[in-house]
Amino acid sequence: MSPRFLAFSVFSAGMTTLAVEFTASRLLGNVFGTSNLVWASIIGLMLIYLTIGYSVGGRWADRSPNFDLFYRIILWGAFTSGLAALVARPVLRLAADAFDHLQLAVLAGSFASVLILFIVPISLLGMVSPFAIRLALGDKAKAGQTAGRLYAISTLGSFVGTFLPVLVFIPLIGSTYTFLLFSFFLMAVALAGLWAAGGPRAAVRWAWLPLLLAALAAVWAGGAFKNTPGQVYEAESAYNYIQVLEFDGVRYLRLNEGQGVHSVYHPEQLDFRGTWEQFLAAPFFNPGATPGGVGRIAVVGLAAGTAARQASAVFGPLPIDGYEIDPKLIEVGRQLFGMSMPNLNAIAVDGRLGLRNSPHSYDLIQVDAYRPPYIPPHLTTVEFFSLCRAKLSEQGVLTINVGRTPSDRRLVDALVATLNQVFASVHVMDVPNSFNSIVYATVQPTSFDDLQTNYIRLHGEPGVHPLLLTVIERALVNRQQTPTGGLVLTDERAPVEWIVNSMVLNFFVSDGVEDLQ
Repeated sequence: MSPRFLAFSVFSAGMTTLAVEFTASRLLGNVFGTSNLVWASIIGLMLIYLTIGYSVGGRWADRSPNFDLFYRIILWGAFTSGLAALVARPVLRLAADAFDHLQLAVLAGSFASVLILFIVPISLLGMVSPFAIRLALGDKAKAGQTAGRLYAISTLGSFVGTFLPVLVFIPLIGSTYTFLLFSFFLMAVALAGLWAAGGPRAAVRWAWLPLLLAALAAVWAGGAFKNTPGQVYEAESAYNYIQVLEFDGVRYLRLNEGQGVHSVYHPEQLDFRGTWEQFLAAPFFNPGATPGGVGRIAVVGLAAGTAARQASAVFGPLPIDGYEIDPKLIEVGRQLFGMSMPNLNAIAVDGRLGLRNSPHSYDLIQVDAYRPPYIPPHLTTVEFFSLCRAKLSEQGVLTINVGRTPSDRRLVDALVATLNQVFASVHVMDVPNSFNSIVYATVQPTSFDDLQTNYIRLHGEPGVHPLLLTVIERALVNRQQTPTGGLVLTDERAPVEWIVNSMVLNFFVSDGVEDLQ
């Protein structure tokens, strides 16, 4: 056996192992989301499975140090990797339906079942490195050098396997076919190794495995990943599983597990009684504000452009910079959500980086990038809000969409406390019939009385868009007392994931149970 081909086999197994792990995270993320709890579960169990593989593989190699067994282990590891992805699809469809109906027992069972599916392939792939070291070990005096070289090659493969699925194959062909691609590739490597070790007959004897997987893939791999009623579109990007539903002519954008609506569109409707339109009230905390006086707007978390479309209708074709980290969402917005406003500059970049690099000053910055349990910590801190303050005009307002539960407002409290470190005034309103609050932070000292004065004045002025009057009235009716205290979040310490995880757990244990009864 050529030492180079042995090294290539180790590289390929390492690449496939990490590709399976990252693609499994996306497969599960399509249904269960990509919160830190999901990631911790995936990574933790994958490490346990690898630990099993390292231990068993080392012992097995000492008992039967031959290349035929080595490549059969790789072959079965590759086959079961693709098989696990195929078997997981119907389980995850069941879980997706359970998530829509908050059937917690089905959710937990599905999540555990899918993770258990990967115990065989990952354990088998974990056997590769110790087995290869035993086969390559000719001189005991160079045992450390041999082990170090092969582990380095395996780790290099893992490095490649980390980026290829996420950046190339998942957006291009989807998670299931990404599994199959790496599975077939590694099976080809294993069959070539069997050929080299035992001749053509040794390889042909196992050629039925890739044929069986191909047959199963032809039956199970096609079709929509989810079968949600009203679904008109689905896709996978480097960042999200994207789903579009349509009911009575209204389109809804859902991401990943689908427990939040990120954009809404109807060609003849602007008011969806949600969070997006409430951003429009923000400039009118400033005394004497007028619709025509609102200048450039920045939207952090553009999604499919609902907020930008509403702002364009209410304020006119003012310049809007929309920052959206997922370029696929921008594409979906243009295709399916009427996001064709010529005044909108959609920029595919992280919001904080986009604001930092922007040469513009804004009268309004809208942050709609929080959706529990997915809250980017770097968009919650004193440092980020200081950046926003620096980008705002002297009459500028920062407004944020924040999640909460009926009995837990800790996230709202923490963000208000943090904003108070930077802005002169902070105000809160609760969006009716939702788990959302809108927080307004103004550069100048302002109050709800200022908002009410503007509301009364605007009622008597011609040409004011009726949606603007509606959202200001809604903000006034649903105003909340600005909380005091709360944790101040910084780049050094922003435990938003801890806060959100606790909120979600408490909701399902107490509030969620009551709501389901």
